[in-house]
Amino acid sequence: MTTTAPRDEQLWSRCDGCASLLYRKRLRRNLDVCPECGSHARLDAPDRVAQLVDPDSFTPLPERAVRVDPIGFVDALPYPHRLSAARTGTGLDEAVVCGTARVGGHPVALAVMDFRFLGGSLGCAVGELITRTAERALADATPLVLVTASGGARMQEGALSLMQMATVSQAVAGLREAGLLTVSVITDPTYGGVAASFATNTDVVLAENGARLGFAGPRVIRQVTGATLPEGFQTAEFLLRHGQVDLVVPRHALRGRLTALLAAAEAGRRVPVPRQEPAPRPAAGADAPAAAPGPARDAWETVRTARHPGRPTTLDYLETAFDGFVELHGDRLGADCPAIVGGVARLDGRPVMVIGHQKGHTTAELVARNFGMASPAGHRKALRLMRLAARLRLPVVTLVDTPGADPGVAAEQQGQAAAIAENILALSVLPTPVVAVVTGEGGSGGALALAVADRVLMLEHAVYSVISPEGCAAILWPDSSAAPQAARALRLTAADLCRLGVVDEVVPEPRPAAHGDPAGAAELLGRAVTANLAPLLAVPPATLVRRRRQRFRRFGAARAADLNVQRDALRNGARTEVAQ
Repeated sequence: MTTTAPRDEQLWSRCDGCASLLYRKRLRRNLDVCPECGSHARLDAPDRVAQLVDPDSFTPLPERAVRVDPIGFVDALPYPHRLSAARTGTGLDEAVVCGTARVGGHPVALAVMDFRFLGGSLGCAVGELITRTAERALADATPLVLVTASGGARMQEGALSLMQMATVSQAVAGLREAGLLTVSVITDPTYGGVAASFATNTDVVLAENGARLGFAGPRVIRQVTGATLPEGFQTAEFLLRHGQVDLVVPRHALRGRLTALLAAAEAGRRVPVPRQEPAPRPAAGADAPAAAPGPARDAWETVRTARHPGRPTTLDYLETAFDGFVELHGDRLGADCPAIVGGVARLDGRPVMVIGHQKGHTTAELVARNFGMASPAGHRKALRLMRLAARLRLPVVTLVDTPGADPGVAAEQQGQAAAIAENILALSVLPTPVVAVVTGEGGSGGALALAVADRVLMLEHAVYSVISPEGCAAILWPDSSAAPQAARALRLTAADLCRLGVVDEVVPEPRPAAHGDPAGAAELLGRAVTANLAPLLAVPPATLVRRRRQRFRRFGAARAADLNVQRDALRNGARTEVAQ
C-alpha cells in the first residue's frame, strides 16, 4: 500500500494491487491486507511479531546488534552512514528482531526480518542474531520460527556476509539433529542468500499469499538470459505448484497454521513413559493367523469393488477419520505430485503424519491426480514427510490406493525406480511407528513405497498385488480377457494376503462396501489404526526397526516353502474328504 503522510497522520492508503483508496484503520484491522483484492502489504518486524505471537509473550533476546564495517566499504556514502540512517529510519538496531515468545500457547524462538532496514539484507550482525536465536531454541528445546524478508546477502560486508548463509544453516542443522521443529515463513520479498539458505532449509516452509521467493531476481534473470518470464513467476502460488513450499497461507491464517504445526511438534516430544517391552504380536499367517472376515468373495469382483469411483479416498478419510489435517506440499526439487498427499493430522487426539495416494471420484479429479499413480516427485515428497515425522517423533500412517507408480517416460527420466527404492530403504530404518492401510488398490512397487510398516492393514474389499490382473493376463494368458482368471490366481484379496502373512489385519467395511457408507468406513478405519498404533508407541526405536526388518525377512524362500507345505496339506485334506 502507498501513503503520502507520516504513519500517525495517515487516514487513507492506496492499494498497490488494485489502486483502491482504503481507510487506514479498516486496513489495519484487516492485518494490512486489501479487503478489495487481497493484496498483502509489507509489514515491519514489530507489527509482524504482534500479529503472530500471543499477547505480551514476546521477550527480546538480550544480545544487541554490534556495529560492523569489516571491509571499509564506501559507495556514494560510507557504509557506517547507511547503517546510522537505517537505524534512525526504522528504530531498529538491525534488519532482524529476535526473541522468545508463545504462539497458540506453544513456546518458540523467533527471528523476524525487516525489509525496511537496508532491504533486510543478511550481514554479519544479522547472521549472528539469527544464529543466537537458533542456539537459544536448542538450549530451551523449543521450535525455531524464522520470518524472512530480504533482498539477499549484504554487499557492503563482502564475502563475510556470504559466510552467514553457512553460519545460520549450521545452526538450523543442529536443531534438526536434536529433533526440534524449524519453520520459515516466507514474506515478500525473499531473495538471494537468504532464499538459498535458512529460508528454505527448514523442516517446513510456509509462504504468505503473494510473497516472492527466488535466488536471482526477475530483473537479473531477464538481463542475463533475455527470457520472457512466465506469469506469476517466483510468487508463492507459482512456487507451490513447483514443489518449493509446503503451504501458501493468507496472513489471517498464518498464526493458526503455525499453532497446528507447533502442537504436533510438542506432542511428539512428549515421549511415553518407558514400560516393559510388550511381546510382539503374532504375525498373520504364523502360528496365530488373523481371521478372514465374512464369506469369501470372487477375486475379480473384489478388484472391481476396490476400483469403484465412489470408494473413499485419502482426503475423504482425512476429513472424517482424522482431525485438523494440515497438508504439506512439494518435494523441494521442482514439483508437487498431486497423486500423493500428506501432512500433519490428529488421530484420536494424537498428532500423526499421514501420507497417502489420492485418486478422486470424477473423471476430472482422476485425471488431475493421475489416477493415484505417483511420480518420482510424489515419492520424494512422501520421503521428505517420513523423515520429518521421524525427526519430530511423530507416528506415520500411510493410506495406500494406487494402480501402481507412474509408468510414463517423464517418470523414468526423473528416476522413478530410484525414488521407490529410496522410500523402501527409508521406511526400513525409520525410527518411528509406521502403520500402513491398503484402502483400495495396492499396485506393485508404487504401493510398497508406502507400505513397509510395523503393521500392515487392509480393508476388506481392497486388493494388493505384484501386478494388475489385466497386466498379468496380457503376459501369461493369450489376452487380457483372462483378467478374472488372473485375479483368482494372484491371491490378491485381503483374506488371501492374511493367510500369506503379508497383511496383519483385515479391516471390515460396511455393507455392501466402503463406497456405500463412507462415514462408516472411516470410523472403522480410524478404530483399526488407533488400535494397531497404540502398542507401538512405547516401543524403543531400535526395537521397532529390528522388528520391522524381521517382519519382512520372513518372506524369504523358507517362508515360501512353509506355505507350500500348508497348501499341499490343505489340498490333500480336501481330496481325502471327497474320497470319503
